[in-house]
Amino acid sequence: MNIESKVQLVEELFKKLEVEIHQFQKESLLQCVAGCGKCCSTPNIEASPLEFLPWAFHLFIEGQAEKTLDELKQNPNLSCHLYRPLSTVDATNGKCSNYQYRGLICRLFGYGASKDKVGKLRLATCKIIKENQQEYYQKTSKAINNGFYVPIFSDYYMNLSQIDFVLGRTMLPVNLALKRAIEEVLHYYAYRPFPSGFNKIA
Repeated sequence: MNIESKVQLVEELFKKLEVEIHQFQKESLLQCVAGCGKCCSTPNIEASPLEFLPWAFHLFIEGQAEKTLDELKQNPNLSCHLYRPLSTVDATNGKCSNYQYRGLICRLFGYGASKDKVGKLRLATCKIIKENQQEYYQKTSKAINNGFYVPIFSDYYMNLSQIDFVLGRTMLPVNLALKRAIEEVLHYYAYRPFPSGFNKIA
């Protein structure tokens, strides 16, 4: 399967998830705090290269892939390279510099559930939501195990791996996942014609 097809399938998976998350937010009333970047500033978040393939492809067609790859190689920071804190003093407030192309982990956290050892669903969200939206969190947690629909991490990562088993199942620290995604795109087009219809490529 070519890179463009993989990117399209990942983006379709993300669109499906966005619809589900919107519905989940509407019914649960749970929301991330505006401007909060606590989870994004957490070091050593893991992700797969495949979930950042649309981002890497976007960089490639914009002529920014090699430049960004160099930045990643020189960046010693363990927090996500895409995250931009609003202050050097407090890294927990900020935003994603490329929100449209954020990864699957970024989309699921807060609005997805994982399964424990006995198969019980547990909403994967942050301490801030648990404490500041306690009533909604408790109601939603109870409802989830009574049939209330929530996106499930393992289901979405399984769907992702069906697009590309290796890239979808390889879990790396987020900046290594970003790096690998760019390398995949650059290696693919090293000996192939560039995508048609794009003016800036490098």
